[in-house]
Parts: sequence; C-alpha cells; structure tokens
Amino acid sequence: MQVILLERVAKLGQMGDVVNVKDGFGRNFLLPQGKALRASDANIKAFEARKVQLEMANIETRKEAQALAEKLDGQMFVVIRSASDSGSLYGSVSTRDAADAATEGGFTIDRRQVVLDRPIKELGIHTVSLVLHPEVTAKFNLNVARSPEEAELQASGKSIQELAAEAEAEAEFEIAELFDDIGSAGGDDPRDE
Repeated sequence: MQVILLERVAKLGQMGDVVNVKDGFGRNFLLPQGKALRASDANIKAFEARKVQLEMANIETRKEAQALAEKLDGQMFVVIRSASDSGSLYGSVSTRDAADAATEGGFTIDRRQVVLDRPIKELGIHTVSLVLHPEVTAKFNLNVARSPEEAELQASGKSIQELAAEAEAEAEFEIAELFDDIGSAGGDDPRDE
C-alpha cells in the first residue's frame, strides 16, 4: 500500500514522503492515527494544498516539545515500590508508572510517550526516554526505591547493594566485638592455667 506521510514517522520517512508500507501497518496504524493518507491522486492534491499548514503546525508543536524537553532533561522522579532485600521488585515499573511520576512532578506526560528499553525490575536509578514529538526526545531519571529515605540515599550515589553490604559489615563488626567482650570476661577460666 502506498501512503503519503502527514508527519515524520521513525524508520519510515519525513512529512510529504510517499512510501510503500504493508497493508496491515497502513490500515491499522498509520491511517487511523492520522499519520498518513492513501496515496491517490486526489489525496496527493489535497496534501499539496494543506502542506504549508501542516508544516507550520509541525514547527509549532516541535517548538513546544523542545521547550518541554529542555525542562525535563536530567530531572529525577521517585517511584516507591516494594522489593526484596536483594533489590528485585515484586512486579515491575511500567510506562504508566513513569508517566504518573513525571505528572506528579509537574509535567504533563502521556504513557504512550514513555519508551523503556527494558522492563524496570530492580531498585535503583534508571534512565527513561520520552518521545515528545516525532523529532524531539528527552531523557529523565526514575529513582525506584522502597521508601523516600532510600530514594534520597540512592540519589546521593549509593546503591542498595552497597547499603546492604555496609549494614552486613557493621553487623559482623558488632558480633565480633560482642565475642571479644565475652572472651575477655571469661579470662578467669581455670583451664587457662
């Protein structure tokens, strides 16, 4: 099926390009989403008449998206989830969770704009991509923690594994001190003679 693109579509083409796509992709995605028109003579003429308007609207939305991207880049949002002691989440953080966290932070983000490279299934700080416009992307950090206090520690640069190792080392030190105290208190043992 031949279609005329009404906006830039990743890995397909720019606005105004006439491209061949599979029938299902055209019928089920491009046409219903308003991203393309069938490439008939009448539609090509109609597109040429609307081309200037479409380009102006595209420039305007791109400017708005770039302004939002500048504000969002490098932001950090906190998501509180329950997890095991090893840092594995009971479930995962989804695109909806990331969008909700950004919305709570004062930004209007739709979950369809969020792109996760892989599911977030561990505590820690994760980078999340946003497609704000076909030509504009932004990245922000998502701090996944069990509590707000833990989120602050992670934001300062400590990982959950490091914190667990420190707690374990501290516990071993206290146990060793306890045994040393018991050993010195038992110095009156007659078997020592």
